[in-house]
Amino acid sequence: MDRRAYILQSLVIGIGVLILLRLAYMQLIDKSYRTRAVSATIEKYVIEPSRGLIYDRNGELLVFNQPSYDLYLTYNLMDQDADPNPLCKILGISISEYQDRVNKDWSDVKYSKNVPFLFYQKIDEVANAQLQEQLHAYPGFSTKVSSVRGYSHPNASHALGYLNEIDQARLDEGFGSYSTGDVLGVAGLEATYERQLRGSKGATYQLKDNFGRNVGEYNEGFGSTTAESGSDLTVGLDIDLQLYAEELMQGKLGAFVALEPSTGEILAIGSSPTYDPNNLSTNADRTASFKKLQADSLKPFFNRATMAKYSPGSLFKPMLSLIALQEGIIRSDRYITCNGAYFYKIYRWGCHADPGTRNVTGAIQQSCNTFFFTVYRELIDKYGFDNPQQGLQLITNHLYDFGLGSELNIDLPSEHQGLVPTPEFYDDMYDGKGDWRSTYIISNGIGQGEVEMTVLQMANMAAIIGNRGYYIAPHLVKRFEAADFSIDPDFRTRKTVNIEKRHFEPVIEGLERAVYSGTAGLAAVPDLRICGKTGTSQNPHGKDHSVFLAFAPRDNPQIALAVIVENAGWGSSYAAPIAGLMIEKYLNGEINPRRLWVEDLMVQSKLVAEVQTERE
Repeated sequence: MDRRAYILQSLVIGIGVLILLRLAYMQLIDKSYRTRAVSATIEKYVIEPSRGLIYDRNGELLVFNQPSYDLYLTYNLMDQDADPNPLCKILGISISEYQDRVNKDWSDVKYSKNVPFLFYQKIDEVANAQLQEQLHAYPGFSTKVSSVRGYSHPNASHALGYLNEIDQARLDEGFGSYSTGDVLGVAGLEATYERQLRGSKGATYQLKDNFGRNVGEYNEGFGSTTAESGSDLTVGLDIDLQLYAEELMQGKLGAFVALEPSTGEILAIGSSPTYDPNNLSTNADRTASFKKLQADSLKPFFNRATMAKYSPGSLFKPMLSLIALQEGIIRSDRYITCNGAYFYKIYRWGCHADPGTRNVTGAIQQSCNTFFFTVYRELIDKYGFDNPQQGLQLITNHLYDFGLGSELNIDLPSEHQGLVPTPEFYDDMYDGKGDWRSTYIISNGIGQGEVEMTVLQMANMAAIIGNRGYYIAPHLVKRFEAADFSIDPDFRTRKTVNIEKRHFEPVIEGLERAVYSGTAGLAAVPDLRICGKTGTSQNPHGKDHSVFLAFAPRDNPQIALAVIVENAGWGSSYAAPIAGLMIEKYLNGEINPRRLWVEDLMVQSKLVAEVQTERE
């Protein structure tokens, strides 16, 4: 063999060795090539989990899953000559829209002519049945079943919440195991318990040929995983009470919260106006419904039960009574005379009660302002007229005990903490204007000053009084059906206020008298022994708000609640009768025929139009 042949032979052998080494590197060392090969022949199919169902306290299904169908297209498998008209008719789209959906930007890495892409989503069962009869004429088209949320009633929207498609911002943050197109809870219980309700995805892998057609399961199913359904959730809501309360509140602005005092479980919670959660289910009309609700000037998305803050008005008086009794400012047998107003120097603060001499029980019964102006000032001035800070701090500490001035941590998003004015608050308010005194803030004594509460806090206050000094943080969750999840221990823990139990009896006696022989007559139900307090919440922007809190029965109460009707005037006019009807409905199951006129009056009263006129 001559030298030239030897060199050529060596060159060929060397190139062959290099090729073999490169192949070995690609197959054995560099996994990226293996991954690319697999991705070209194997397709991963994600199996969506079934979202957990939600039931009320009596086992009635509130939130469920219903099937929805998505249509996918593999471009290289479609028949370009097939008549699109029958398909367009079923889907309700035009030919031009059909063409837009077919022709993608194939230079975009998101699309491949050999990989199915979403052509049309959220097809209902009727349209899907028609579609299945036609798909044989449309190669490349296939359907995939998914589920959307369904709601048994058009009610309890602020409690239940709704789902939305995950946004890009959350995806960029690496939000859990979500991917584009996934939905998650964004309001209500759906948001709070997203992790428990969602479940976990599964996956299966299918072999594909070079035309994108399935040719079998990869590796006989090895590596596939099953989806795990989310946990079912039982909540404390009584849907019958919820429906009734929403009926009473129709045509009004306001909110209500009813809870079980012994457990803190929410029986009913609502904000008016409200909306049908089915309109925000993941369907084709969802966007239009959302925009309409968002543009509504009455703010149906705003949860007035937990997010709005109101002056409590005379609802503050029972709590002030308990603080004064505990601090020895008054005894149950101390009487204070009212001459139609409270007087200090040249100033006069009016009282709507008839002139008379009353103890704490009578003052609550008749809602005597003079009595509570007197008591509040004496509490503030306990350590001297020139030292109001210490007296106010004493009151503030008690109010914190009652859960005011902070969130109660209900299992709903966006709870407001209300406002408990502190000495520092007034130091800032009167900075540069001289020292403040008890007479500057006397309106707090009747709940018309700077104190602000949510309706949830008002209902919880009723529960504390009914329980004679304790509460459990208000919550909706009752139990999870999956053993993997447990309830927040805070929802099982008693919180005790710093008031001796003996001081509650004269206050509770006054609350019962207020219903049966005082300011809250329209809330009275024979034989139920309802204890309640009316209030008128000042509104600087228009007519005052009607407020009421109550619990029943007097001993071992089963329900405590608060109701506010905005721009409705006296607490006795709307809030009290609505609350009385709710109590009667819950405890008796029906309304006494002699009180049906009250029910009819509340149902027929429409105040929203009056409010809108005032605002205009």
